[in-house]
Amino acid sequence: MTITDIKVRKLLPEGRLKAVVSITLDDTIAIHDIKVIEGSERLFIAMPSRKDESGCYRDIAHPISFGARADLEQKILSAYYDAVGHSISS
Repeated sequence: MTITDIKVRKLLPEGRLKAVVSITLDDTIAIHDIKVIEGSERLFIAMPSRKDESGCYRDIAHPISFGARADLEQKILSAYYDAVGHSISS
């Protein structure tokens, strides 16, 4: 599957949550509410999740392999940095 679109839907300058992103795969499947989070050492992504009956959060959709996650994270963070750059200069 190929990421055919990335939309940075919301930029949040305050706090650890920096952005909320949606992606489209192969122009056919959308995944919403991917979060860009500021960690102690770097930015990372968190896939959409929901709380189960026991109070634990479980991903609704997520990459299966490390390589797929790394590729997804790199592309989303690149789109985030582009959006931040455009919002600063606008």
